[in-house]
Amino acid sequence: MWAFIYQPLLYCYIALGALMPAKHKTLAFHPIHVSTTNIEYNKQDNKLEVICTIFTDDFEAALAKQFRTKTDLTRADMHKAMDELIKKYIAANLQIKTDGAPANLTYLGFEINKEATDVYFESAKIAAVKKVGVNVSLLHNQFDDQINIVHIIVGGVRKSEKLDYPNKKVEQVF
Repeated sequence: MWAFIYQPLLYCYIALGALMPAKHKTLAFHPIHVSTTNIEYNKQDNKLEVICTIFTDDFEAALAKQFRTKTDLTRADMHKAMDELIKKYIAANLQIKTDGAPANLTYLGFEINKEATDVYFESAKIAAVKKVGVNVSLLHNQFDDQINIVHIIVGGVRKSEKLDYPNKKVEQVF
């Protein structure tokens, strides 16, 4: 009995879906604005390894807004230009201190990972780390509901913190 009711309803959903216009890629919407910053101290190399992961569409919009230029992180012919924008943007919106001293980060590059962009950095050699301070304001220029999640790993111990806009500072002691 129920099959007779559900089957026509299923066909209606299929027909409506076929008649509805397809959504354009630029109209894609996700209801959460979040980035993650992973900071890991590599004891073997005595360096911090940093990976920032940001939704690509949000990141492109933030870069375009800050630098007033066209952005497209997926186009190979724009990769070099995007490298420069990303390097400047992250330097302005991510500062890391180890034991009170600024960690000088070297930009290594970025890559697209499905809907997100991973941005890679490493620090110069630093002594063993006991305290890490992070000031992160990624996408604060774009969204007032931005969430930045910071994971810090030292000596195999992971400490994480969720920063809701406008909060941007975290400090962890190991």
